[in-house]
Amino acid sequence: MRFLNLQSSFFSLIVFGLLASCSTGMKVTSDKSSGTDFTQYKTFAWVLEGDTTLPHRRDDILYAGLIEHSSNTELKKHGMTLNANDPDVFMTFDTKVDDRIEYVQSPTVSVGVGYGGPGYYVGGSAPVAGGKISERPYQEGMLVIEMFDARTKKLVWYGSAHKDIDNSTDIGKVINDAVYYIFTKFPVKK
Repeated sequence: MRFLNLQSSFFSLIVFGLLASCSTGMKVTSDKSSGTDFTQYKTFAWVLEGDTTLPHRRDDILYAGLIEHSSNTELKKHGMTLNANDPDVFMTFDTKVDDRIEYVQSPTVSVGVGYGGPGYYVGGSAPVAGGKISERPYQEGMLVIEMFDARTKKLVWYGSAHKDIDNSTDIGKVINDAVYYIFTKFPVKK
């Protein structure tokens, strides 16, 4: 996957999927621009609504404050400081919820007869039930956080989290978890 060839439509963001070493059922991915010196980044600012200099979306009015607040906390843990006047990087995010369908096949039940004795066995079986394929509709939420170099305006890092969600999902908790796990893959270190 070539990082810099991917753009905002793929980098769309909101919560959610399978994190390899985590039991949250969340999938977290990230990628960074090779050759970028991340030690040069000390300050950040969020892209403002209506700013057209960088590709981004910020239409999640309901959870935007929570996403920014949680992200600010994680960025500060990485030694970065919020500086809206002269940042080293611009941060942005996007959220999305997609309808998905999972296909599931029921187990096959077999019936058979057999006869055995010392040193031999004879038998046979035939499937009699099962094997039915059914569909399970579900929703997958996604959160994507992107970081752009303020000087070059180039995308230098992104992280995303995907998770299956439903009506009983605590979206606030999922967002906090997603932000936390995304920033475990953040390339800027203290």
